Amino acid sequence: MGTGARRARARLVTATARALLVALAGALSALLPALALSGFTVDDALITARYAHHLALGLGYRFNAAGPVTDGVTPLGWAFALAPFAAEGPLAGLAAARVIGVASWTLAAGALALAVDRVSGRPVRFAALALLPASAPLGAWSAAGMETGVVLALGALSVALPALGRPLAGAGCAGLAAALRPELLPFALVVALSAQAAPRAAPRGEGAAPAPRSSSPPSSSPPSSSPPARPGWVGALAALALAGLPFVAVALVRLSLFGRPAPLAALAKAPDAALGARYALACFLLTGPLSLVAPRAWRALPAWPRGLLAAVAAHLLAVVAAGGDWMPLSRLVVPALPAVVLAAAHVASQAGARATALRIALALAGQLFVMVRVGPTAARVGPERLRVVEELRGPLAGAQVVAALDIGWLGAATGATIVDLAGVTDPAIAALPGGHTTKRIPGGLLDARGVDALVLLLAEGEALATPWTASRFARGVELRVARAPGAGEAFAPVAVSGVPHLRYVVLRRADR
Repeated sequence: MGTGARRARARLVTATARALLVALAGALSALLPALALSGFTVDDALITARYAHHLALGLGYRFNAAGPVTDGVTPLGWAFALAPFAAEGPLAGLAAARVIGVASWTLAAGALALAVDRVSGRPVRFAALALLPASAPLGAWSAAGMETGVVLALGALSVALPALGRPLAGAGCAGLAAALRPELLPFALVVALSAQAAPRAAPRGEGAAPAPRSSSPPSSSPPSSSPPARPGWVGALAALALAGLPFVAVALVRLSLFGRPAPLAALAKAPDAALGARYALACFLLTGPLSLVAPRAWRALPAWPRGLLAAVAAHLLAVVAAGGDWMPLSRLVVPALPAVVLAAAHVASQAGARATALRIALALAGQLFVMVRVGPTAARVGPERLRVVEELRGPLAGAQVVAALDIGWLGAATGATIVDLAGVTDPAIAALPGGHTTKRIPGGLLDARGVDALVLLLAEGEALATPWTASRFARGVELRVARAPGAGEAFAPVAVSGVPHLRYVVLRRADR
C-alpha cells in the first residue's frame, strides 16, 4: 500500500471515529433528559393505547369494545403501530409507546448532531447542541407515550438528512410527520422545498478552510465526476410531493371512513387564535427559538439555513392557527425544535462568538426555567396516574357505562363502555357547543346512554361537599353534569382518589 493510500485510509478512519463521537454526543444529549423525565405522560396517551388494545384483541378500531368505530386518535395509524404490544391492556401499549418514542428521538438526535457538524464555519456552531439536554419539552414528550416522540424524530431527520446529502429522504420524513400531525404541513413543505438548496459536498474536516460566506444560495452544480443533475424544478416537485402527499392521503382516508377529512379532535376542540398566539409566544420564549434572533447574521446565510428559519416561523404561525394546545410543555412545537437547533448552528457560524454566546444563554435560560419549574412535576405525572388507576379500579368494578371527561386513565381502569364528555372519541358529543372541557351536555343524555357511573374531577384543593352536587369541580362540563336536575338523587359518591391534585370522585347510580 502506497503512502498516499495509507494517508487516505487514516483520514477515513479519523473521519469515521469523529462522526461516531459526534453522533454519540447528540444521542446522549437527547437520551439523558428523556430518562430524567420518563415519568411524564398525558391522559390522551392512554386513549390511543385503548384503541391499540382493542385492535390487538381483534375488536377493531374502536375506543369502546362494543361501540362504533370512531376517529379518536389524531395520528391515524399510530394505534396500529402499538397494537402488537397492547394485547395485555392499555398500560402495556403505553409502555411500548414510551420505548418507541425515546429510541426514535435518541437515534434521530445523533443524525442531527452530524448535521450540525457539517455546518461550515466557526466551532462555536456546536453551542447549538446545548439546547438539546436543556429542553424539558424534548425529553418529556419523547417519553410521554404519545406519537410525539416518533414525530419529533421525523422532524429531526427532515432537517438532518438534507444536511447529510439526502434532501428527498428528508422530504419524505417531513411528509410522514405531517401525516401524523396535521399542523406540521406548512413546516414540512417549507423544509422540503428549501432543502433542495442544501449543499451536496462531502463534510469538511476540522483543518479545512471555512466555506466562504455569501448571501447567495450554494451552487447546485455537481462535481465533474458526477452524472448530470436533474433540472431544479424536478427535484422541487419531487420534494413537495413527498412532503405533501402523505397528508393528503390521510385526509382522504379519513373522509372515506369517517365522513370528514380532519381528525375528530379538530371538531371537539375548536381552535382559538388568541389562545394560539399566547401559546406560540410562550414557546418562542421558552423552547429555544431565542437563539435565532440575529437579523444581521440572517443576511449572510445561504438559502438552506434561511429555509430552516422560514420553516420554524411557518410552524409557529400554524400553531397560532390551530389555537395552541391544552397539554403542558409546548407539545405542538416540539417537532420543529430540531430545526431550531440546526438553524442556530448556522446562525452561530455567521455571527460573532460573543453575540452567539448571549443568544444561546438567553435561550438556555428560558429552557432551564421550564426544566426547573415544570420538570419535577412533569416527572411525577405517570406514577400519579397509575396510582389513580389502581385506587379506583375497585370502585368502578361492575359498572357497565361510565361517563367522564378524562377517559384515558379511565380506559385502563375499567373495560366498561365510556361516554366521553369531551367528545374526543364521540362524534355526537364533539359536535355539541362548547370547548372540549365545556361541552353543553343536554339533559337526559346520561339516561339515554345508560350511564350507571360518573367520574368527575374536583377543583384544586377542593374537598367533596355534602351534598356532593355542591362541590366545586374542575371543568365546566363536570359542573354542568353535577348541577343537572336530579343528579344528586340519581348518583351517589362511592370513592375519591387519594392523589392531592387528582381528586377524582366515582359516583354510582343510587338505585343499583
